[in-house]
Amino acid sequence: MSDRATVVLVGIGGYGEVYLSALMEGAERARSEIVGAVDPYPEKCGRLAELDARGVPVFSSLDDFYRRKSADLAVISSPIHLHADHTCQALARGSHVLVEKPAAAITADVDRMIEARERAGRFVAVGFQWSFAPSILDLKRDILEGRFGAPLAGRSLTLWPRTESYYRRNDWAGRRRDPAGRWILDSPASNAMAHHLHNMLFLFGPAMDRSAEPIGVSARLARVNDIETFDTVAAQLCTEDGTKLHFLASHTIAETKAVEPRFTLEFEEATVTSPGKLAPMTARHRDGRVSEYTSPDATSQVAKLWTCVEATSGKVSIPCGLETARPHTTCVQAIEDSGARAHDFPSELLRSSVTTGGRLRWVKGLAGALERSYATGEWPDLPGVCP
Repeated sequence: MSDRATVVLVGIGGYGEVYLSALMEGAERARSEIVGAVDPYPEKCGRLAELDARGVPVFSSLDDFYRRKSADLAVISSPIHLHADHTCQALARGSHVLVEKPAAAITADVDRMIEARERAGRFVAVGFQWSFAPSILDLKRDILEGRFGAPLAGRSLTLWPRTESYYRRNDWAGRRRDPAGRWILDSPASNAMAHHLHNMLFLFGPAMDRSAEPIGVSARLARVNDIETFDTVAAQLCTEDGTKLHFLASHTIAETKAVEPRFTLEFEEATVTSPGKLAPMTARHRDGRVSEYTSPDATSQVAKLWTCVEATSGKVSIPCGLETARPHTTCVQAIEDSGARAHDFPSELLRSSVTTGGRLRWVKGLAGALERSYATGEWPDLPGVCP
């Protein structure tokens, strides 16, 4: 193999364009070479003309690409319900894989991906970017070394407003299945805020490349938008070792009430907090000592890409593979399997704002209820739907 890893991009619109930009102009781009792109709707990519100018061929399907070319690494940013199929195709043709989060919608698909990986003898990384951040890995190493004592509980809150256009940007947003019956389960828990549910499982995992296994998942779900799933979720679960987790996320929040990802981890001998944005994570020990870790958001979100480029030559290991990401999928599937109904917020609490991104629908009092729930670790009183 040459020093430059060859890369095929599967999906170049949406988040795929982030990878494309990094490979075209990032400081580390010299370590890789784009040999093809796969997208049935390439016109949605803002850099399509640049790809053409560089002579990078664009294919309508992954099969078309592999009939003509090969790649050391397939970077898959296709819709959730295609992750498993595309990963298995790429593995069968000899490529390593970086697949965007979530690994897949259901655990059966993740297991199918694991089997394909074992047959191929290649790696599969899952793009939960915080799990590639050095500061998160340092924190996890300290947790595993027992520096904070036994884990007790964790909670996470993210309030990210999303306009109606967010749910119209493709034909699968907010859907449970696609027309062919493949599971999608798109929601804040599986998509935009999936990182933050996974992060708690990852940090409480029993090894550096493993996450805690969830049991006893229960959830309260609600929505404002005209979707099949939900745009607000409060979930509680326990891990196999008895650690209790509390996950809160919503898209139906006024712009002025947005809350960047924050989390709190409770241990017998310390409390670790991450207040969000670029503020450092802080471990406050019971004996008064304080330890700080750089915010995971200080690490580029495409660090996972460069880790995978290096890993194609065996120079580094993958911190977040399929087994690491599978517990997150277990949570998402458990919410679906629980039969929990997504309640519609009552009309008298609905508000609407015109934003630069379009019309935003939000719920009066919801942000405060979720912030109080985060502070206490108790179930939130979702206004008008859940006592």
